[in-house]
Amino acid sequence: MKIVNQNIEIDGIDKAILRALMEDARTPILEIARNVGISGAAIHQRLRKLEKSELISGSKFVINPKILGYTTMAFVGIFLDKAMSNPDAVRQLKKIPEVLECHYTTGNWSILVKILCKDNEHLMQVLNKDIQTIPGVSRTETFISLDQQIDRQIKI
Repeated sequence: MKIVNQNIEIDGIDKAILRALMEDARTPILEIARNVGISGAAIHQRLRKLEKSELISGSKFVINPKILGYTTMAFVGIFLDKAMSNPDAVRQLKKIPEVLECHYTTGNWSILVKILCKDNEHLMQVLNKDIQTIPGVSRTETFISLDQQIDRQIKI
């Protein structure tokens, strides 16, 4: 069975390659080739096709932030005084290294950000000195994550 999207067709072999690399991006191509039953060159060709289609947007190492002393994860809902403030607010949020993600949302908040801090005191400093001082930010609402219980990508 082939999954067909307007940009790409992926088959069972593509899925097997993607699953292997999503599990461990350092899996050798030849190991994947042996498991899938095709040549290493064919794996490379398929990966180039998947990259060109933008289905694969890159690979990265995942750092364990706790080892670096970052133990407080929080989600901050940001209320803007007007929608026009969004682009400038996002530009300022990009300058704050503790901001890991920024989402333009529906509902009460204008923006939802995910931030990572060393501890609650660090979180308070980021909120008070960095986020709440951004022009256009009228107030924030903060939720501290006690534990990340699910961490996954979309299933292939």
